[in-house]
Amino acid sequence: MPDFATSASSSAGYRPETRLVHAGTLRSQFAETSEALFLTQGFVYDSAEQCEARFKGEDSGFLYSRFSNPNVTMFERRMIELEGAQAARATATGMAAVTTAVLAPLRAGDHVVAAKAMFGSCRYVVEDLLPRYGISSTLVDGLDLDQWKRAMRPNTKSCFLESPTNPTLEVLDIGAIAQIAHAAGARLIVDNVFATPIWQSPLELGADVVVYSATKHIDGQGRCLGGIILASEAFIAEHIHTFLRQTGPSMSPFNAWILLKGLETLAIRVRAQTETAAAIADALAQHPKISRLIYPGRADHPQAALAKKQMRAGSTLVGFEIKGGKPAAFRALNALKLARISNNLGDAKSLVTHPSTTTHQRLTPEARAELGISEGFVRFSAGLEHRDDLIEDLQRALEKA
Repeated sequence: MPDFATSASSSAGYRPETRLVHAGTLRSQFAETSEALFLTQGFVYDSAEQCEARFKGEDSGFLYSRFSNPNVTMFERRMIELEGAQAARATATGMAAVTTAVLAPLRAGDHVVAAKAMFGSCRYVVEDLLPRYGISSTLVDGLDLDQWKRAMRPNTKSCFLESPTNPTLEVLDIGAIAQIAHAAGARLIVDNVFATPIWQSPLELGADVVVYSATKHIDGQGRCLGGIILASEAFIAEHIHTFLRQTGPSMSPFNAWILLKGLETLAIRVRAQTETAAAIADALAQHPKISRLIYPGRADHPQAALAKKQMRAGSTLVGFEIKGGKPAAFRALNALKLARISNNLGDAKSLVTHPSTTTHQRLTPEARAELGISEGFVRFSAGLEHRDDLIEDLQRALEKA
């Protein structure tokens, strides 16, 4: 792909909001303001010799959109500058990013340690998929550092966690877990979706790899799917680049273009959604129909001190448990007028889901109970509506519970 030192705008030294607008832009000969859309499968060469040099890696440039594409490259570069990573590769979905980051570096006989509290599909990859290829795994209570230490083996190659976790918003100590992983010769992979790159920087805390479902806050408007892996140049070159090139979970140029547009407003949206989520948490904290409320920005969060140290602000999500279990939770969800029932999050529209019957339904009741996902637990993703309208909508719906 092109040498960005000469062909792409660099925003090094600028603040995140500026990077989100300008970083990585490639302009065509027409000098367009908005990034051009490169809907092409392949590329042509000036000569057979140039084509040969491209395939050998001796000539910078694009080969085939499964390998790289101007839109995808711009998205990757903008995320690199935002995250403070050395390199990145975009993927078709967030789960393609997680699966590739976890699986690609491993071989039969390797071992993975992961926090139990994670998205159901991520848990499937660790718990069900990896063992099919001779890769063993151990699940631990992510909050218990002693469990991380005891789980490490001579063949442990990777550790994986989400923080805050999906859906109960536990905050795990990324720095301490990174030290444990590194002492055992392993790498730490962090899913940073719930914090977003605006509020948390796992690489600065000691993580080796960061993954995102760009489908969530990065798009932020319910339009397309995408994912991205960010890490060192060595990790991407040795483990990720060839895997993606040969197996094909590529991001489409159109989706990359959409995500570039999403990045331009990411900081504004996340800041507004976080302020709304905090207001909702405060308004519902003492509600008589709610038995438990979890929000990383509140002083009563179980890991409040760590959240304040590790994150720059709370999340766009609020978790709460409605008294009366599943029937009461369903009545409340069905009574909402503004917030819509959906298993997505990070959208401009407020979304609400019932994790035990959606994102975590494949887990056993015992596993859900261990994670604190009760039949009455609800995950609320704050959108861009007026916070008072959302609070009133939730309060009216809770009356139906």
